[in-house]
Amino acid sequence: METLLEQQRRYHEERERLMDSMVKETLLKKPSSSSSRDQINSDHRMKTLLDRYMDDTVALLDLYEDKDGMRKEEVAALSGPNEFVEFYNRLKLIKDFHKTHPNEISVPMSMEFDELAKSRENPGSDDAVMGDFSDEEGYGRYLDLHECYDRYVNLKAMPKVDYLAYLSTFDQLFDVPKERKNYDYRRYLEMLLDYLQGYSARVKPLLDLADEMDNVRLEFLVKWEAGQFPGWPVRV
Repeated sequence: METLLEQQRRYHEERERLMDSMVKETLLKKPSSSSSRDQINSDHRMKTLLDRYMDDTVALLDLYEDKDGMRKEEVAALSGPNEFVEFYNRLKLIKDFHKTHPNEISVPMSMEFDELAKSRENPGSDDAVMGDFSDEEGYGRYLDLHECYDRYVNLKAMPKVDYLAYLSTFDQLFDVPKERKNYDYRRYLEMLLDYLQGYSARVKPLLDLADEMDNVRLEFLVKWEAGQFPGWPVRV
């Protein structure tokens, strides 16, 4: 139903509203009593707004590039000698659409952003959940490594420890002897890494994890080439 020009207008309007919402989210003064939950919810709202802004930008770029020439044809039809004929043709299409869909409800874009403003300005008015956390994670305050722990204690080459001891040593990978780092241990590390990356994305949704991982990988390669990476001594 929407013409290409109307799509462009809508994308521009939405981008302006998204930018306004992101500015207000950034400038929002959080009370001193605000919890980490409020900050996490704020970051998730910001991430949602930013993702939508980028999606709209990509869609606008595609429309302006006009690779199929349809936008050019539409502009020519509206600005040519038969512009009134084109206007009444489009008016007829709108009337026909509403005759065919008499119960169609159009929700103004402003209503969606009004609801967003309410959740932003009254974070404690409802039990809004922006992040998906388990009970053990306490909405981003703690790690829940029970599944990783179960995988770890089932590794034949690893010593059996209780959960509390595991929590104090799970990140000290360089202390694990090289001969114990077999295929099963690698699968365990992949599981641990997957959880920690997912947890980081939920606690800090605005963090560029890909960039962080690239930096870690470069640092690893330098140490690996120099034979200085902990837990993997150079063969003599």
